[in-house]
Amino acid sequence: MDTVAVIDFETTGMSPAMGDRATEVAVVIVENGVIVDSFQSLMNTGAYIPAFITELTGISNAMLRHAPPAAQVMGELAEFVGTIPLVAHNAAFDSRFLDAEWARIGHCRPQKFACSMLLARRIYPDSPDYKLGTLVNHLKLPDNARHHRALADAQMTAHLWLRMVSDLKNQHGLNAVSHELLCSLQKVPKAKIASSIEKSRRSL
Repeated sequence: MDTVAVIDFETTGMSPAMGDRATEVAVVIVENGVIVDSFQSLMNTGAYIPAFITELTGISNAMLRHAPPAAQVMGELAEFVGTIPLVAHNAAFDSRFLDAEWARIGHCRPQKFACSMLLARRIYPDSPDYKLGTLVNHLKLPDNARHHRALADAQMTAHLWLRMVSDLKNQHGLNAVSHELLCSLQKVPKAKIASSIEKSRRSL
């Protein structure tokens, strides 16, 4: 199994293009099927946190006033992650914030993102929905209970990732499931997952 870095952001809103900024970031490193390391930090960007975001995450403007500067945090994050392949639940969201915050310090992301939400849509068609908390409950995964904080969500996403890798191995008789394979499967229609895996197996 590939080593992956599972990342999660808490933010002031939905889009950096609209001026929203990250408030917290966390990454857990998954290696040989277990979480082996982690990084977590609040970050002070000077942006204001709306009341409904504080209610959702528990992160307040007062907390961020004492947090390290965003540039420092993102530099430490770049050093911590390096070129390890990335995973996020709803990677379209997290990748936008990662790229925007890294761009502010002149750093460009070198690796691909795999999206556990897109993959779950294809692997678990009977799930009631594909929110992280729903999937954790549906699959009876370890639940940190503190949803909408970056480290807790990154840890739950890591357990979801490991479960998906295990289920794909068992269902399709695979010896290994790479990050690259999952990046390709997240773009494949549900009905073509099996044929895509078989095509990938034949190309090895």
